[in-house]
Amino acid sequence: MSQAAALIQFSGITKTYGRGQAAFQALKGIDLTVQAGDFVAVMGPSGSGKSTAMNILGCLDTPSGGSYLFEGVRVETLSRNDRALLRRHYLGFVFQGFNLLARTTALENVELPLIYRGEPRAARHAAARAALAQVGLAGWEHHTPAELSGGQQQRVAIARAIVTRPHVLLADEPTGNLDTRTSEEIMDLIVSLNRDQGITVLMVTHEPDMAAFARRVVRFVDGRVESDASNGEAG
Repeated sequence: MSQAAALIQFSGITKTYGRGQAAFQALKGIDLTVQAGDFVAVMGPSGSGKSTAMNILGCLDTPSGGSYLFEGVRVETLSRNDRALLRRHYLGFVFQGFNLLARTTALENVELPLIYRGEPRAARHAAARAALAQVGLAGWEHHTPAELSGGQQQRVAIARAIVTRPHVLLADEPTGNLDTRTSEEIMDLIVSLNRDQGITVLMVTHEPDMAAFARRVVRFVDGRVESDASNGEAG
């Protein structure tokens, strides 16, 4: 895979927390290439570095060393404000705990990223309604999270992540709080976003059944990539 064609390129990425004898090296030289349209499951035991790598990918943290290219831009050289702009315009996030605002409607939750981008009210409403319809929640716009099931809440969270039309969806244990049937429905939705809209997906999961939906599985162990292979079970 050529570096020029890659959407994401990690080269020798390291991350160290603390100093001196208290220093902990969370990442020990990560090389990772992700092409546009890929669907990568990131696996590994607790403390393996996968969450640290995802935080760097999502511009929520910066590496201690190495190079991070996103669409050819050297992310590690960007200012905090420029990283925030990259995050706002190119990345969508889905979390295990949904992270919805409890007292606001589904529509208002989905609109949030567009408010940060300064979109006009009418345009926000239209885009949020379209995103909710896309995840199967047309007609649920005015329900609050307390009035929604766990699966519906995660669908709202996915709608919020895709309402900005991101290039990359970063999902951290997106099915961790859901039962098996609902988990499979959410994974089918993520697969369709990847397949039909070309959204690149990077997903942290502990569950092999969920990783089986991805095209590729990258395994982290002790701050290094232990394996990176195509997923024979993926569609």
